[in-house]
Amino acid sequence: MAAADYALITLAYALGSISTAILVCRLAGLPDPRTEGSNNPGATNVLRLGGKKAAAATLAGDFLKGLLPVLIARLFTAEPATLALVAMAAFLGHLYPVFFGFRGGKGVATAFGVLLGLTWPVALAALATWLVMAKVFRISSLSALTAAALAPVYALWFSPQPALVGMLTAMAALLIWRHRSNIRNLLAGKESHIGQE
Repeated sequence: MAAADYALITLAYALGSISTAILVCRLAGLPDPRTEGSNNPGATNVLRLGGKKAAAATLAGDFLKGLLPVLIARLFTAEPATLALVAMAAFLGHLYPVFFGFRGGKGVATAFGVLLGLTWPVALAALATWLVMAKVFRISSLSALTAAALAPVYALWFSPQPALVGMLTAMAALLIWRHRSNIRNLLAGKESHIGQE
């Protein structure tokens, strides 16, 4: 890879490391989301702590920090492997932010931003999966887990590039790992439903 590729990857990780949830909570005078509620710096926990407006701002910020690094990278390269690494770097930045003690969120909104920047058909298929699952089961985490698990399958259908499929498989595995407490709750029948937060 060229030096510019490394710069794009580093920039993506730095942008991903900006914790929207923590910044929104600080600006709104809310508790640190890493120490209150579910202790997760993500939109769902911000909803618990500060309401819909704070959660919407968090969701938008997390989405954009996945989308923007990929769009920026597209201005400089069309190499699938580089774009895949940029996308993964942004996602890892959200999960393990260097600016916030490597304590990040679960990555759903950032993953969607990454997907939309890389391949909009896969992003829309994943979003449709989330919406259908949410409508049927009313459980956000189950919807996210299903969409994540199917994203590599959708990529095989819509954008069968090895670098993209490999990156999405790794991203799905990490997202599922980050939801392991939710999976335990699902198996125990204790996971909260949408609207109960």
